[in-house]
Amino acid sequence: MSSHLQRVLESGAFVLTAEIGPPMSADAEVVRRHVAAMRGSVDAINLTDNQTAMVRMSSIAAATIVQAEGVEAVVQMTVRDRNRIGLQSDLLGLAALGIRNVVCMSGDHPCNGNHAMAKPVYDLDSLTWLQTASRMTVDGLFFNGDPIKVPPALFVGAVENPFAPPYDYRPVRMQKKADAGARFIQTQCTFDVARLRAFMARAGDLGLFDRVKVMVGITPLKSVKMAERMYGDVPGVALPDALLRRMQGAADAEAEGIAIALETIEQVRAIPGVAGIHLMPVFWEKVVPVIAERAGLLPRPQAAAEAPAVSE
Repeated sequence: MSSHLQRVLESGAFVLTAEIGPPMSADAEVVRRHVAAMRGSVDAINLTDNQTAMVRMSSIAAATIVQAEGVEAVVQMTVRDRNRIGLQSDLLGLAALGIRNVVCMSGDHPCNGNHAMAKPVYDLDSLTWLQTASRMTVDGLFFNGDPIKVPPALFVGAVENPFAPPYDYRPVRMQKKADAGARFIQTQCTFDVARLRAFMARAGDLGLFDRVKVMVGITPLKSVKMAERMYGDVPGVALPDALLRRMQGAADAEAEGIAIALETIEQVRAIPGVAGIHLMPVFWEKVVPVIAERAGLLPRPQAAAEAPAVSE
């Protein structure tokens, strides 16, 4: 049975998803509050997997809470913290809970987080992890070739960063992920639209838009401090000088950040091959419905949608 996200993407409708960073605690109410802020404004909600290598509530547990609140979840799973046994086990588990979307990722190295001495796993790389998830879903086989009696029914995706050098390799890297089984791609947050446009043009030349649906990441800037950090301290993020100056000169930084996000969405929607937007509101979840409405992305498609299933 296909996920709502898959059906909306395959219908040709312009998709809108958003991201929640699970809390650094066992407080389920934090997740519920974020879902309440986004409900009705997005097609699905991503749950990050110990983002920036910080210990957080399990993405699978948080996704179960999201679906219990009536919104479809997308679980991010990294190879940083699990070997091939743990990865396959968790994939079976999330499918058994009725979660139908997964994004296969490498994950930030522990040296970037608050447990810098933690030993990373990386038993599989991101491409082999994608191949494994796809093989389990499509072929009903474990990594070692053993058959799965009840295979997981999942819509498998991946991530890509058009803004990290070598730029010419990034579309080829996305092609490799499509070859490995990715059905959709979520990009790094976009500020440099010209760079994204070049990436998408090359991806189109490679014939990728018939194989994967590309959802462009958008992060609204909440403050000057955040813009300055994005400009110089976050690897793989390309914030143009002009946008930094706009934020620094704004009388109301939040309003300016929203305006920049809306302008970026408008430009991105005009790029051939873009199937949707993935909002990444860093600690600013309440801005999601504001952007969805002002960008003209409401109401969201509901036709033929099914209520997310959660095991009891």
